[in-house]
Amino acid sequence: MDSGRRQSTCKSLTRKNLILVFAALALVGASASPARAQIYLWKDPGGNEVFSNIQKPPSGVASKTYAVPTAENTSIRTTNYVLPSKSQYYDDLIAEHAQMNGLRPDLVRAVVQVESGFNPFAQSPKGAKGLMQLMPATMVQFGVRNPYNPVENIRAGTAYLRQLLERYDNNEQLALAAYNAGPKAVDRYGEKVPPYRETQNYVKKIDQISSVKQLPATKIYQVTKIVDGREIVYYTDKKPPR
Repeated sequence: MDSGRRQSTCKSLTRKNLILVFAALALVGASASPARAQIYLWKDPGGNEVFSNIQKPPSGVASKTYAVPTAENTSIRTTNYVLPSKSQYYDDLIAEHAQMNGLRPDLVRAVVQVESGFNPFAQSPKGAKGLMQLMPATMVQFGVRNPYNPVENIRAGTAYLRQLLERYDNNEQLALAAYNAGPKAVDRYGEKVPPYRETQNYVKKIDQISSVKQLPATKIYQVTKIVDGREIVYYTDKKPPR
């Protein structure tokens, strides 16, 4: 197939076909120039969905726009768009464990989006699994039996992220770099984001999604309460009374 046919002006698509086109876009992106790294979706007068990577929707017509940033492999372009209904399914779970670990829900949500696209069954070639792409050692450390269980996965992922934040004095960017490349990589480069393209892009993506800010002045306290004879641990930014 020649490049002229790959860059056709527009196609009328059913919703089912649209999903297939998004998947195919990652494969044909090698021929797309930076000026065409934007795709548009709207409905024509007949109610058909129109998808185009070069033609903009007519003036006054309701439309959606999706950015297609360059991936680490520059021959591939992918979208980071996640349907709101898909991400909102985990909002309560994210909010609960974010609060338990003194994390911003927006930060956790961004990590899940970048790590797995909110796919609880995601698995990487390196063995990372589930929503927050837990590595085997992390699963063992936090007692995860089923990494594809969203409750277990987010519980362990948020606890691990809290551990990294404590290690790097609540510097979110360093914690994120360690989450992606490992603490040893961050330490090897003098507690800075390693010069790995994947890791730098990873931190940048989460920065864009969640407005990541470094919080060196924020101190998080670990508090243990006894409830019904059991120790309950939670985190807070308010200093507990002595």
